[in-house]
Amino acid sequence: MAKSPETELPLKAFGWAARDTSGTLSPFHFSRRENGDDDVSVKILYCGVCHSDLHTLKNDWGFTTYPVVPGHEIVGVVTKVGINVKKFRVGDNVGVGVIVESCQTCENCNQDLEQYCPKLVFTYNSPYKGTRTHGGYSDFVVVHQRYVVQFPDNLPLDAGAPLLCAGITVYSPMKYYGMTEPGKHLGVAGLGGLGHVAIKFGKAFGLKVTVISTSPNKETEAIDKLGADSFLVSKDPEKMKAAMGTMDYIIDTISAAHSLMPLLGLLKLNGKLVTVGLPSKPLELSVFPLVAGRKLIGGSNFGGLKETQEMLDFCGKHNITADIELIRMDEINTAMERLHKADVKYRFVIDVANSLSSL
Repeated sequence: MAKSPETELPLKAFGWAARDTSGTLSPFHFSRRENGDDDVSVKILYCGVCHSDLHTLKNDWGFTTYPVVPGHEIVGVVTKVGINVKKFRVGDNVGVGVIVESCQTCENCNQDLEQYCPKLVFTYNSPYKGTRTHGGYSDFVVVHQRYVVQFPDNLPLDAGAPLLCAGITVYSPMKYYGMTEPGKHLGVAGLGGLGHVAIKFGKAFGLKVTVISTSPNKETEAIDKLGADSFLVSKDPEKMKAAMGTMDYIIDTISAAHSLMPLLGLLKLNGKLVTVGLPSKPLELSVFPLVAGRKLIGGSNFGGLKETQEMLDFCGKHNITADIELIRMDEINTAMERLHKADVKYRFVIDVANSLSSL
């Protein structure tokens, strides 16, 4: 944990920040840079609440610098563009996701893989030109045009906001690891913000989808509302045994510490398990199931900007959004308590424009 003095920038901004590891958010005045020649200024309308926001607020990963304004599922309207900006116009509905800067010259950036740039700058809690970045729990943001994406006209802005992290976090590995072949069997481990969107992507790709969860009370909603084909209770030894060797792919969205061994047992020969949930403690793993079944374990770190735009366009085509609970900014601390208890279906979204008022 560290404390950072706020460098004064030209534009006054307002949001909600945490000051210490209690994670409690409260009103916070800060500043942002002026709109540069390559920048886009965005009035924030909605911001999704990600589980990584909660981890950061509590300093679970050990690198939070306070004060911190979270939020990297930002949707808003363009209010100003720099003279070099051609892709966006004032009045456009746009999104800003997990990163707001990278070197733009390395091999990864040149392959539209900015999320793996060694010099990437996160939307919040990152050092940037002598100050710190602050996120979308605030009134506006100024971002280089490269890190802004167009929002499809047919997607609702509030329910579309979580796609900028939860959506791309599951879409990118599904595409990269080839987990998209129609008729194949996908397991989705964990039914939360990421998992429920993974179900929707799986069905849009033409996959058979099974939800893997410790909570049997989620079965009806997983199948009847979200469209999963089946539901597997991971605490039921008999059902887990019966399902062994039946799945081609598993995407593990679980953010709590857990063993990977039961999931590996569900995979067929040559099966793929990709983990994206970011638990704060190491995962339990033995190499023997990998060797015996020629199985693959992989990871993925959200997506680059080109792929994020591709994902949004895919969502527009297939009418995919997150299932959300819209909240006011002054309800955020209660929402964080509920998120910690997994008491949300399936993503909180802050109605920033209609509930953020400067004190």
